[in-house]
Amino acid sequence: MKDFHFQPANAHRVAVDGREVLFHVPTTSLFDMDDIDRAVLDFAADHDAGFSRDDIDRRFGEAAASDAAARLDAFLRLDVVNDGRPLKPERPPIEIEAFPLTTIVLNVNTGCNLACSYCYKEDLAIPSRGQKMAFDTARRAVELLLRENPGRDSYNIVFFGGEPLSNLPLIRQVVDWAEPHFAALGSAVNFSLTTNATLLTEEIVDWLDRHRFGLTVSMDGPKAMHDLNRKTVGGKGTYDAVAKKARMLLARYRSKPVGVRVTLTAGVTRIHEIWDHLKNDIGFAEVGFSPVTSGEMDAFNLSGDELGEVFSGMKSLGALFLAEALEGRNIGFSNMHQLMQDLWEGRSKALPCGAGVGMLAVNHDGALNLCHRFVGSELDPFGSVETGIAREELAGFIKSRSDRTEKGCATCRIRNLCAGGCYHESYAHFSDPLKPAYHYCDLMRDWVDFGIGIYSRLIREAPEYFHTHISPRRAFGK
Repeated sequence: MKDFHFQPANAHRVAVDGREVLFHVPTTSLFDMDDIDRAVLDFAADHDAGFSRDDIDRRFGEAAASDAAARLDAFLRLDVVNDGRPLKPERPPIEIEAFPLTTIVLNVNTGCNLACSYCYKEDLAIPSRGQKMAFDTARRAVELLLRENPGRDSYNIVFFGGEPLSNLPLIRQVVDWAEPHFAALGSAVNFSLTTNATLLTEEIVDWLDRHRFGLTVSMDGPKAMHDLNRKTVGGKGTYDAVAKKARMLLARYRSKPVGVRVTLTAGVTRIHEIWDHLKNDIGFAEVGFSPVTSGEMDAFNLSGDELGEVFSGMKSLGALFLAEALEGRNIGFSNMHQLMQDLWEGRSKALPCGAGVGMLAVNHDGALNLCHRFVGSELDPFGSVETGIAREELAGFIKSRSDRTEKGCATCRIRNLCAGGCYHESYAHFSDPLKPAYHYCDLMRDWVDFGIGIYSRLIREAPEYFHTHISPRRAFGK
């Protein structure tokens, strides 16, 4: 009787410097494997029709049979091998009854003083036509956050746009109201903001510093690459203005490290050059890259070859990340840093992010969206600050997205790290946020394999790096 069957969807083997590690897909855990582990898995994988303990004994002989049996038992506990009992349910579709919000994103102005050619914002307007959020709408949004998830130690308010600093009076008003309001409730409130930096002044920077904002600047690298797409409404490149303001910001800002977000589009793919300029010439603490693959204007989307070039560049920068990390240094490559944190924490995701569950974004008029990228889009909102969350619709969306039945994610080896990919990427590419982001699955699998190799080297050769640079990351934004 063939009692045992290999479960390939739960096990992925990655070669690392002549060794092999087992990536346990359901838990995203990693295990070093020795010769006996590898031999048992090879044997299991080679027997599609199943195998028995007697088969194991015959394969390994009397001397090694007990060791092989012990490894088989370990693989049984991990559901890498199954003995006929029902497999442990990895996770059923999520049933949402309450929405544990921790973050509210306020889209304070649809207006922006730039006209970046690749911008995904469907409601974007020039400054004179921008629709600004009123304080009453912002206050109701924050009260909804508190009503949905009362009693937390801390909450997050994010200001977004357009260019959020173009409605600085509202931001100041919200901060002045929120700080004493949250203090009276015994909770902390954290503020964050993403800006193109052009409206920053010394006075504004000092005010943001006093209120300990988490800041991210949008900038695309050296002058030629930045000016390719990030232009004024009049069509002029903005690098000189942004670089000057960014250097001023970094010279004055003390409360938190400041990161930069790079949008990678056609013609903007030189990862190492961009990172080197923004990290070492400008002085940002972290550099994060966001490839554009699904914008409405195909001219800006990365082609297949360019997307391959991007991931090749990210792997090259990842090799530098490893070399420096082995010496105890952090180069501020946030994409790799995030992957290291996911693996270090054993993070296993049912959903790609907290959108719609821990976070909602609010239109200028109070409509509730999955995240800031859907603000102004044609996707129906999920309620408003006046009527509250449309619970049935939002819960149904989350349940449908988390259901991997008959989707490629069901057996994908990175299903619990990727969880189907960004909702908005799917919406832009397929016009359906419920559909996984299939268009870059192979690249993502290769990227995760590469990251597993980096992680395995670090955990063996410099484990202290995770305690000094990875574990404190969550405190980065506090």
